[in-house]
Amino acid sequence: MVLEKLGSSLKDTLSKIAKAMFVDDKLINELVKDIQRALLQADVNVKLVFDLTNNIRERIKAEKDVKGLTKKEQLINVVYEELVNFLGKEAYKIEIKEKPFKIMLVGLFGSGKTTTSGKLARFFTKRGYKVALLGLDIHRPAAMDQIEQIAAQVHVPVYLNKVEKDPIKIWNQYKDEYKKYDVLIIDTAGRDALSKDLIKEIESINKEIKPNENLLVISADIGQAAQKQAQQFHDSCHVTGVIATKMDGTAKAGGALSACAVTQAPIKFIGVGEKLDDLEQFNPQGFVGRLLGMGDLEALLEKAKEAITEEQAEDLGKKLLKGDFTLIDLYEQMEAMSKMGPLSKIMEMIPGFGQIKMPKEALQVQEEKLKKWKIAMNSMTKEELEEPEIISGTRIERIAKGSGLTTGTVKELIKQYNQSKKMIKMMKGSGDINKMMKKMQGKLPPGFGM
Repeated sequence: MVLEKLGSSLKDTLSKIAKAMFVDDKLINELVKDIQRALLQADVNVKLVFDLTNNIRERIKAEKDVKGLTKKEQLINVVYEELVNFLGKEAYKIEIKEKPFKIMLVGLFGSGKTTTSGKLARFFTKRGYKVALLGLDIHRPAAMDQIEQIAAQVHVPVYLNKVEKDPIKIWNQYKDEYKKYDVLIIDTAGRDALSKDLIKEIESINKEIKPNENLLVISADIGQAAQKQAQQFHDSCHVTGVIATKMDGTAKAGGALSACAVTQAPIKFIGVGEKLDDLEQFNPQGFVGRLLGMGDLEALLEKAKEAITEEQAEDLGKKLLKGDFTLIDLYEQMEAMSKMGPLSKIMEMIPGFGQIKMPKEALQVQEEKLKKWKIAMNSMTKEELEEPEIISGTRIERIAKGSGLTTGTVKELIKQYNQSKKMIKMMKGSGDINKMMKKMQGKLPPGFGM
């Protein structure tokens, strides 16, 4: 999970509120100290931490009771809202307004710019845009080879020149080609924000290309140093936003996040893994929701859209309303889940599930089960998939033998199917699934809707 240690500490803090008998000064002081400790351990700037916790303390004391919320819920809502404000308040989404829309990546050595260019290409391609990459990193020996390989992985064209040592000449070499594309992603050489020669080069590139977005790629593991680097790049290159990489494996990420969020360059994307799909638009509300175990419905729906088409979703919805649910539907659900990413990442996006302290080992076991169940279903006949009720002892043995699995695994799959079908019938029996969703909404933490 992104910022796992910070998230765990903040969840423990909220749990303390939930268990408290009264909301009094003692509880508020304990809450503030716990938040301060959690943020400081995540390498967030000391002054920023105290500014945040002072805001929380003052709001809790000043605000009157809110209709429909208990005092505890109001307290949790204040923590949530102040953390969201602290990380930039609103999401800054990139809108493709002209063709070609030029996105230039700048940043430090080793920040992951070239890999990020591939992630951005995948991100925009999935949304129906025609994308191309342009390699202008003339200083790193393997840079051109790397961007060529990444372009092949994401199936987009790349423009580069392995001999030319002037980035502006490379830009002008392919100028007539760029108008074929909706989005052009430009990878530049890594540099230190304090290196005058390299900054002079990026300034001249910036002046020639005139990018629509100038994104600073910054590694979360540099902690509080991110603030100084972000400000220097912003002053030199007019940075319009930040992409924070390596958000999945460092305790210092809190420092990079908060430091960038308070500069004039808001965070627009975060890298949450090594794969080319592991890039998310940064949304402070959803991000804080995940940290506090409240979930991130917007990110979950975004992933679902990538995994399943609208037609498939509509077809499944009609089947559910009729009460029809076969092993084929269960298989399609499992396929969609596998496309959405690791189970641990999906769970933290589902409201309420992020608060469940399930060991990583248990999640890995569950993922292994899903793989085995899919193998078992591949060994079934069309009739068995459409009418699972006919699967009895002899059929179970045949399926187990054909798939190389135990009869216990096949029985477990049938049990899971029966449980899923029972839940579908309950939903159908409720008369109105929308009403049921509203009931679920009422159980979500304050600040979240469905």
